[in-house]
Amino acid sequence: MPFVLYLLGLAVFAQATSEFMLAGLGPDIAQDLGVSIPTAGWLTSAFALGMIVGAPAIAVLGARWPRRRTLLVTLTVFLAVHVVGALTTSFAVLLITRVLAALANAGFLAIALATATCLVRPDAKGRATSVLIGGTTLACIVGVPAGALLGSYFGWRSAFWAVAIISLPALIAILRSVPARSAGPTTIGRFWVSRRLVVLLLLGALVNGATFCSFTYLAPIVTDVTDLGAGWVPVVLALFGLGSFAGVTVAGRYADRGNHVLTLVAGGILLLGWCAFALTAVHVVPTVVLAFLQGGLSFAVGSTLIAYALYADAGSPVLTGGLATAALNVGAAAGPVLGGLAIGAASFRGPLWVSAALVGAAVCLAAGSVRLGDREGPG
Repeated sequence: MPFVLYLLGLAVFAQATSEFMLAGLGPDIAQDLGVSIPTAGWLTSAFALGMIVGAPAIAVLGARWPRRRTLLVTLTVFLAVHVVGALTTSFAVLLITRVLAALANAGFLAIALATATCLVRPDAKGRATSVLIGGTTLACIVGVPAGALLGSYFGWRSAFWAVAIISLPALIAILRSVPARSAGPTTIGRFWVSRRLVVLLLLGALVNGATFCSFTYLAPIVTDVTDLGAGWVPVVLALFGLGSFAGVTVAGRYADRGNHVLTLVAGGILLLGWCAFALTAVHVVPTVVLAFLQGGLSFAVGSTLIAYALYADAGSPVLTGGLATAALNVGAAAGPVLGGLAIGAASFRGPLWVSAALVGAAVCLAAGSVRLGDREGPG
């Protein structure tokens, strides 16, 4: 893999850290800026909305620009608004910076996915995709805890400064290493008639929704269902993150083989895993083991589906990347909402059953789709 891909992955790491780190910084932000904690939660909602809207929108707007220029502009905006966020004393300004950061993040990821597939051989798109998505999994393992640690010792603004600083090497790498060539035409009409691509995006949203439905509520599952102390929460979260990184890394090679039967089998195992987790969450050993396994399978299946989407519409990689990013974020936004409703209606095991239901829907959709059996990968 070209070294520039890993630096693009570093930018994705910084952006994912920014997206997730507010979970640990919200109370400090609320106190410092004089707002309530629920109001501070708007920062997370604003970022999610910006990601969903921004990915396809900026992909279309930037499709006629050279990819290097689009990557530079979006990453520069992302870096700059974090500097503004670190300096501001106004909650309204901070909220605006979160929307702008999300728009830039979504646009960057959409273009980066398209760029990554053009920097490697035509049969290596899965591995290139895994490098970028690996940045997200590393953010769960390292970036978010580090941001919380910085916030606890140096204040929440230090985490914003750290994200801006981490983005700098990627900015320099893009300037030096990404070819300044056109992103190619965006053919929206042809794009939307691809039933296979629509199915793959729906599958990605369902699987990612299942992933974040349970990941969001792992802490209360550990403390209230498994009945472990709060000190176990970082351990279980880290295991989930380590599993997700391993899953993305391994899946990269298999995605390039276009083996849909293997992906369907992995989806079935993922479904069984969520059911087993829901049934055995009161026991320590299954909780610890399944946190790692479900993290690995969730991100392995999810990243493979995104790679298949990029193979499915190679003629419009920028728009495909934008819609893939939006699909993932629709799942990431809807999953926690559904999990929260399940907790209110049942118990803290509810999100695990919702995850099982979402993956079950994905498996049924995949099995029932004739087009999913077609080979998008290399011949």
